[in-house]
Formats: sequence, structure tokens, C-alpha cells
Amino acid sequence: MPRPFPRRRLRSTAAVFTIMSALAATSLVGAPSVAEPFSTAPCALERTDAHHSEGVDTWNAAYPQPTRRLDAVMVFLSFPDSHPLTTPAELTADHFPATSRFFRRASYGRFTLHPHPLRHWTPMPRPSTAYSIQRDWSAAHRALYLRDALAAADAQVDFSRYDVVYFVADPDAPGVDSDATKVVNLEAPLRADGTDLRRIVTVFEKHPPDRLVLAHETGHVFDLPDLYHRPVDGKGDWDTYVGDWDLMGSQFGLAPDLFGWHKWKLGWLESRQVACVGGTGRTRLTLEPLGAGPGVPVTGAAGAPAFGLGRGTKLAVVRTGPDSALAFEARGPLGNDAGVCRTGVLVYRVRSGAESGGGPIEVIDAHPDTEACWEDSVYPPLADAPVALGESFTVPGEGTRVEVEDRTASGAWTVKITPG
Repeated sequence: MPRPFPRRRLRSTAAVFTIMSALAATSLVGAPSVAEPFSTAPCALERTDAHHSEGVDTWNAAYPQPTRRLDAVMVFLSFPDSHPLTTPAELTADHFPATSRFFRRASYGRFTLHPHPLRHWTPMPRPSTAYSIQRDWSAAHRALYLRDALAAADAQVDFSRYDVVYFVADPDAPGVDSDATKVVNLEAPLRADGTDLRRIVTVFEKHPPDRLVLAHETGHVFDLPDLYHRPVDGKGDWDTYVGDWDLMGSQFGLAPDLFGWHKWKLGWLESRQVACVGGTGRTRLTLEPLGAGPGVPVTGAAGAPAFGLGRGTKLAVVRTGPDSALAFEARGPLGNDAGVCRTGVLVYRVRSGAESGGGPIEVIDAHPDTEACWEDSVYPPLADAPVALGESFTVPGEGTRVEVEDRTASGAWTVKITPG
């Protein structure tokens, strides 16, 4: 979860994280990898043992798949060393309906996240300072916090009824650090109400919180990786991999809708909406804007027409290796991307063997010599990455070429792709 400097231009360089990468990101240990058949498309990368692998041939059944209504309980935790200055209702409003709205639009109405917030504070047995809550939280203190929180809430909550658990701490307690917000994966699940709890979202956000932070964390609950780059020394840009282009890179992004690849992985795109491009000849196809579809307003922020869109091709893929591919999708001012900086066909590289936080997806800049939207973008060098109407672009090192030829009357993009 990157966080900004006060100066807007430098917000990406100030980023810190909620969930780093791999096991450190989710705290203890990831759940067992259980495969369920998903896609047999020739361009579907195989899921690997990498944490939050971008493989889409199988679904990891250790995670709930967001293709139906999922219920989430929100438990609000207070501490004996602080009197809450906010109410559970105010903290609920910090995150909902914004989080549910994001997923409804991203999934084209195929997924609903339904929150069940408690209406009162649940007292913790120890002062907030007893848990040493911080960004790089020790396993011992984290485990103590989770055990105490579960014991405190168990008499009030039937955990067997819920798919997602949010433990929300009093943001004004002296020992609460907003940088510690993260998803905790448990090697040995906690047991409550006959249910194994393998992952819990621990929320320590200030009031009001960072934009879309809970949507980012909930993405990890659905096996999505972190797409930002964490500098070794903690300095420098965190958004060099994907910039503004996916919530899992930055919740501050101008175009935070999930990549088409992620929508494929989560089950929101049908097989017929993914075009596998192979061979050596040119393939002409029509790409619908990623943000257009059922559950999304039919008109973009700039008045761009989107009527009749939603069921056509959303993603084109060129397989480049056993665990790598190039992806092509059209991005414009629709749905979650209402604030997009530049429109066009976005190109990115996917690696199913890369760990969360290790660059499993990298946006390829079609305009490497220019930048855009300095005042608002989390990473201006990638803000103008898409291939615009009338342009052509050859992917460096791959030889694959994309030409953006035209727009249809409904707003779709006509493109030609020639594999390298």
C-alpha cells in the first residue's frame, strides 16, 4: 500500500507498503496451493509455486474466488489505553460503499462484496502499545494481536458465516501504526466456529484512510499480487513496474481498474473475451475498452460512447515463453478508470513465475521519451504508456508489433498485432 509525500508529484517516491511481497508481504506463511481447472487457452500461463502467481490455467482453491456474492465481517477493536474518537459507523463509511463499488465495476457486476460491520467497539484485553504494531511487524506480536482479537470477537461473531474478515483497529490509539495495514496469511489457521481462518485483513488506517486501500488489501484475499516495486533502501520510485495502471500497483493511480489479465484470473472474463494471438502473420481484432460492460456506467467521464459494449474481446495475449506473455488491452475513461491520463492500447508483460512484489506484471512504455500528468500521476513516465490511435509500436526485445488503426462507432479499438 504505497503512501504519498505531502507534495503530489513525489507521492510515488514516498510509498510504503501494507503487504510487501511473497511471505513477508502476508506475514506468516501462504496457504497450501490447491488447483482447480480454470482455463485451457493456449496463451494461459501455468500457475507456479510463486506467491500469488499470475498463472491462469488453474485457480488456487485456497483462496475464495470472487465470482459470486462474498460476505465480509468488520470487527472494530478498541484498547484500554485509548478512548475512540470515531465510531464504527464512521470507519465503515471510510471503506464502503467505495470498496464494493470498485469490485462491482471491475467485475462487470459478476462479483458483490457485501460488508457486515459490527455497530460497536470490541474491547481488546491489552493496551495498543503491547502489540508493537508497525510496518515490519514481528510474527510473535502479530500472532498475539490476532489471538486476542479473535477471542474478543468470537462471542459476538459467527465466523463460519463470512468469507472475508476485517479487524479494524481504533485509528487514534497510541500504538496503532497505519503502515501496518496488511493481509495476514497463516500457516496454522486460527479456528473459530468450526471454521479455519487462513487469512485476516488487519486494518490500521487513519480516519479518513488512504484512497481505495481496502480494495487493494482485499485483492490479496483473492490471490492477487503486489505490483509495485519496493526499493532495497526504501528510497526512490515504487511505481516503476505498472504506474497508475492497476490497483495492486497503487491505490492512488489515475486508472486503478484491474488489468485484463487479473480479470481473466479472477473469472470475470469469459474465454471468448480473451484472444490468443499466435503464428507470424498479422491478426486484426477489435478490443473493447476494459472498463465497459454490465455493472459499469455506459458513458465515460469524458462523454465517450460505450453503448453496446461489454461482451466482446477485452484482452489479447501473445505467448512469449513457458511462463511469460505479452498482454494488450484498451484503456479509456470508463468505470474505475474515469481519471485516466491517456487513452489507447496498453501493453504489458506477464510472468507467472515472478513473486508478488517481484514484477509479475510490467507495463511497457510506448512513449519512453515523454511523461504526462505530472500533477496527478503516481509515476508520470508510464502515464502516457498506451499506444494511441494511429500509432504503431514494436515491443523492445520481443519484436511483437501492435498497430492501433481505428475506433468503432461504439468506442472499441481496431488493432493489428504481429507476433515477433
